[in-house]
Amino acid sequence: MARIKNKQKRNSIINFVAVAVLTVIGILLSVCSFTFPGTSTKYNGFANSISLGLDLAGGISAVYDCSPSADGGTQDLDKAIDATIRRLTDVITKEYSEATIARQGNTKIRIEVPSVTDSDEIFKMIGEPTPLYMTLEQKSDAKIYIKGTDIADVQATMQKPDGETEYVYGVSVKFTDEGKAKFRELTKLAASDEYSEHKIYVYLGDVDDSADKILTCEKEIPGGETFISGNFETLEDAEAYALSIMSGTFNVKLELLESSVVSATLGTSALTLAMIAGAVGLFLIILLLWWRYGDFGFLAAFALVIYMVLMLFFLQAIPFVQLTLPGLAGIILSIGMAVDGTVIIFEKFREEYRSGKKMPMAAKNGFKRAFWPIFDSNITTILTAIVLYILGTASIQGFAITLLIGIVLSMFMNLVVLRFFVKWYLPLNSVKYQKLHLPKQERAEKTPEVEIVTGGETNE
Repeated sequence: MARIKNKQKRNSIINFVAVAVLTVIGILLSVCSFTFPGTSTKYNGFANSISLGLDLAGGISAVYDCSPSADGGTQDLDKAIDATIRRLTDVITKEYSEATIARQGNTKIRIEVPSVTDSDEIFKMIGEPTPLYMTLEQKSDAKIYIKGTDIADVQATMQKPDGETEYVYGVSVKFTDEGKAKFRELTKLAASDEYSEHKIYVYLGDVDDSADKILTCEKEIPGGETFISGNFETLEDAEAYALSIMSGTFNVKLELLESSVVSATLGTSALTLAMIAGAVGLFLIILLLWWRYGDFGFLAAFALVIYMVLMLFFLQAIPFVQLTLPGLAGIILSIGMAVDGTVIIFEKFREEYRSGKKMPMAAKNGFKRAFWPIFDSNITTILTAIVLYILGTASIQGFAITLLIGIVLSMFMNLVVLRFFVKWYLPLNSVKYQKLHLPKQERAEKTPEVEIVTGGETNE
């Protein structure tokens, strides 16, 4: 028996040491930045890699009003706005991956680009969308075959045009399924004998007597893709033209209602103060847990450290997460619920111990009794966070996503990590109740049985 107990103690110590080493590595990976030896690759740490929202990082904010475009036809405005949001996302996130484009109200689109101070480049992309047309004639009343809405994607690139020996800068244009058929018809007509010039005229803006680009077309193109070259001295020139074409693919007319450049000073100050407040709060929580639960309080603090490392990891690993001031509130609330779950478990344990059970059985029953209260409260909060994320605005979504991540991690911490910690601890101490700040169990003394009182006499 003694040999089994010694083996259990040794295994517990090994488990704690292994988890402690992994936790220290996790902390270093969270806060440290370094360059890999022999390479130029830099590692920034989880905390430094988290995408910050506009209120923390500063940047540009703009609101556009949407109205039916001149060539939108009978297209439903609601669907056109959704399509425009997708187009704007394609255009802006290619250059600024942390930008967010979201609907505001019924007919407005809000664009936020964190960590950017030069607003001219952003507004140049989207401030004045230019309609795009392709025709077979260079005149104001020419028949329009291709519009901007027929284009699926535009990329600045380098290619070797047919018959050329050198690569040149240009713009690769891919068409939608409907646009492919239109472009095939356009190139078939341009290559036919009916049009001796074999030219396709590209207009950015109004169709008039001066085309923006003139393409030579000697044969029908069935693939739904073309390459526009010429007069691009640098890749930047080609990218500027690609942006102009992409802006012409917007399904609605955009009118700039308001724009502002948000300073990062307030956000940086708020983030610093929030981190200080969080550190102080965690210290006080750990102190109170130790005062109430002794060694179990230290186990809870250990689990909280793991919780914070995992939180930082997931905040930087999940692509669509941006940390905002409301998001910080979601993290703090989730920490509170994690501590609340810990308190429920340990109080159930104390109740079981007071009822006369030994510490291992009291711990087992404590986790068993605490499972459903923790599960029910957390599932309710998870469903609330999901609803807020689906229906809320950008700031509410920032709160909802961090709360959702935090609640899932808190359930994992309490129901899995903390259970293992307690299981590993008990072989090291299963009888010394003082280390857990438990009251001494009062053993009930055996008393003689007293039988029925009958006829005014007592029989023992």
